[in-house]
Amino acid sequence: MVRIAVALIALLSLLPPAAAQAPPAPTAPPAQTATPAKPATKKAAKPKAQPAQPAEQAAAGPCGIGVIAATQDPFIVEKIGLTVFGNEYAEVPVSWGLDDLVFARVRAAAGATPLRRITYAKGAFDAYYHPKPSLFRNEREELTNLVRQFAGNAGCERYVVVTRGEGMLPGTNLPLRGLGILNRGIGIISHSFLYVYLGVTVFDGQSFEIRKGPGVTLEAVVKRMADSFGLDEHLRKVDNSLFPVAAADAASNTTLRDNMRDFLTERLDKTLPPYFAP
Repeated sequence: MVRIAVALIALLSLLPPAAAQAPPAPTAPPAQTATPAKPATKKAAKPKAQPAQPAEQAAAGPCGIGVIAATQDPFIVEKIGLTVFGNEYAEVPVSWGLDDLVFARVRAAAGATPLRRITYAKGAFDAYYHPKPSLFRNEREELTNLVRQFAGNAGCERYVVVTRGEGMLPGTNLPLRGLGILNRGIGIISHSFLYVYLGVTVFDGQSFEIRKGPGVTLEAVVKRMADSFGLDEHLRKVDNSLFPVAAADAASNTTLRDNMRDFLTERLDKTLPPYFAP
């Protein structure tokens, strides 16, 4: 019996440890070191269509009034001496946003009526403002043809066109055109004035016929009477220091610019509302 036990112990000692013989227990995959989770990268979303701006809405929607602002931004610097030999005249190109101001004041006068600004090529009015000499010029026809060309397929119910107008210096036969500054006299006995002369013309959107303007009012009668006495609401007296020494200096004179814009706003706010009265 003892011999059998010894033989059995010897046999067992020859065998490898049981742990080594047993197949390795399945182990979980090594835990990966936790890394901070990266935020999911979102694909760049396509930009949402932004709400249309007023001008875009006007271009896309119905058009009650098409506006053609055509002062063209030249500023006149004019000297009127004691005789014609002392007269000087210059048109100075300026970047004062005068036509932008015209459109803004038309929009203010029009109220809720849908507006659209009608654009045109630079220089399109040059021949209209500086025509070739002719005995049979028809300004109404020229302006109508321009408006018809610019309007294209805009399809507005009517078109309001603001152009440079023309007046007369009170007490003289000297014409004043458009927007500018004049100095009259000589030396310390001279006076300076800003002036604004505009023309407002309304066209039918279908036939392009010129519509009748606002009716004659008591205010208009009083104005004509005042003009006959040498007063003119188209002129505003300013300090002589605003009159540029050289005409070209006007373009960079911010004080002159601000005074001109203020006076133009005043004139537009007085001239335009009757054209939009019910």
